[in-house]
Amino acid sequence: MNSGVNESPTDQELRLLGDLKSKRVLDLGCGTGAAAVAFAQQGAIVIALDSTDAHLTRARARAGEAEVKVEWRTGDLADLAFLRAESIDAAFSASAVAEVDDSARLFRQVQRVLKPNAPFVFSYAHPMSLCLDAGGVVSRSYFDPGPIDVPRDGNAVRVHVRDIGDVFTELGRAGFRVDTILEPRPATPGARVPDTIVWRARKEGA
Repeated sequence: MNSGVNESPTDQELRLLGDLKSKRVLDLGCGTGAAAVAFAQQGAIVIALDSTDAHLTRARARAGEAEVKVEWRTGDLADLAFLRAESIDAAFSASAVAEVDDSARLFRQVQRVLKPNAPFVFSYAHPMSLCLDAGGVVSRSYFDPGPIDVPRDGNAVRVHVRDIGDVFTELGRAGFRVDTILEPRPATPGARVPDTIVWRARKEGA
């Protein structure tokens, strides 16, 4: 079973976000800060949120080494009350959507703070990859929502498994329009299912 997580934004994800110079960017579940630092290096005004103090300690050190400024916050990823409505130009998340038990609430919160037509780009372990054991054999149902524990950086992380149709529906109900779904080909030779799924949804509005 592969967690399918990469903290740093891929080239595809950066293209989906567009030009970030002078834009206010929200990084949800920022982990140790790889994406937040990358956005700041592109000239973005970055607000990075994570629920783990230990992650943010490492993230602050990373930003210091890179000599970039990031606003770091600790808290519930689905509670964005500290941000004004329509104050964010782009939102990003690597893996965190799968770790939140109420993704519908998370989507509503992100939709509230984004400006109209602004993108929300997020990625997480592809639900098909979570059906496979370490030997690549199907060991659990695609339709089993879990939660399940997946390995990441030597630890077990609890994730909620959501099929693609459910995520699409939840985004629509929250006021998003999905315009891109990517299933990148894994780098592992012989891999038969995608490791990761990447979404871009835009807040509905002029």
